[in-house]
Amino acid sequence: MFLDYDGTLAPFRENRREATPYPGVREILEKILESGVCRVVLISGRWTKDLPPLLGLKKLPEIWGSHGLERLFPNGRYEVAALSEEEIRGLAEADGLITEAGLGRHSEQKPGCRALHWRGLDKNARDRLISRIEEKLAPLARKTGLVLKEFDGGLELRAPGRDKGDAVQTVLTEEGPGAACAYLGDDLTDEDAFKALGGRGLGILVREQWRPTAASAWLQPPWELIRFLERWAEVCTGAQGKGPKQEERKKGEITPSA
Repeated sequence: MFLDYDGTLAPFRENRREATPYPGVREILEKILESGVCRVVLISGRWTKDLPPLLGLKKLPEIWGSHGLERLFPNGRYEVAALSEEEIRGLAEADGLITEAGLGRHSEQKPGCRALHWRGLDKNARDRLISRIEEKLAPLARKTGLVLKEFDGGLELRAPGRDKGDAVQTVLTEEGPGAACAYLGDDLTDEDAFKALGGRGLGILVREQWRPTAASAWLQPPWELIRFLERWAEVCTGAQGKGPKQEERKKGEITPSA
């Protein structure tokens, strides 16, 4: 099971350090992990070190951070992709530009990436911030080969060549053909992962409002997300409980995306 974090397992918060999972998610993930029959892989744009405290799990899943640039194994082993000298210089220059422009309070440093957040700002303030970010960082991206990409709630300047789809492809290659899998995500950055499934698994958009997507199904959080995870846990633990009531089934069913 592939899982995005923010917007998927946890609601967005203006203070990203307060973005804990929806009630019930932690307990269900514990059951799936304890079953030992499902490989759980978290793939996030966050720095890997930020996620364990937010998850609060007794047993950690595999975590890919910074859009696939980092990999933290359940046993604590850590890997991070190497950056070129030009990319390192570009990110260092970006730090200076961000500070000079007074954007430091909106910025977040991650391996191979600098993110600038506008969640919580009104439309006028957000538009002004976007204009300042693009004015400062777009020329730098063109000069250094770094990529300036939008995500839900901000813009990121990051090293090219690795994305969430690469993480999915790596794990699927390790698992081999025939593995049953699903990827749950909400953001535009999850589209690379949906496409990387290549028909080998179920891509699920987890979002209150539907949007055009490469995913093949749509769940609205938190209720439909909880029901899906509960059913996955039942399979993992071999539960043979009675089926949900008709009204619960209607609420929890997966809605195919257009």
